[in-house]
Amino acid sequence: MIVRIMGEGQVRLDDVHLAELNQLDDELLAEMESGDGEGFRRTLTALLDAVRRLGGPLPDDSLEPSDLILPSPDATLDEVRALLSDDGLIPG
Repeated sequence: MIVRIMGEGQVRLDDVHLAELNQLDDELLAEMESGDGEGFRRTLTALLDAVRRLGGPLPDDSLEPSDLILPSPDATLDEVRALLSDDGLIPG
């Protein structure tokens, strides 16, 4: 699976990590729904860190189609709300 982190680039990630990412996505969605700004920031950071840790970056000149697009690390709660569908950032 190819994951794009907005403003950073793309990462290739094995599908076996989807469950871990879905758990973080569920936490992020709950924090957004409750308006927990501190929790949102913490979980977004954890989600992006997990993608970076579990995956391998693609070269900057690579233009692979992205399976997932995640917000930049400095995205606000309102910006991420605009990106979300009912399923969260990571389709289950």
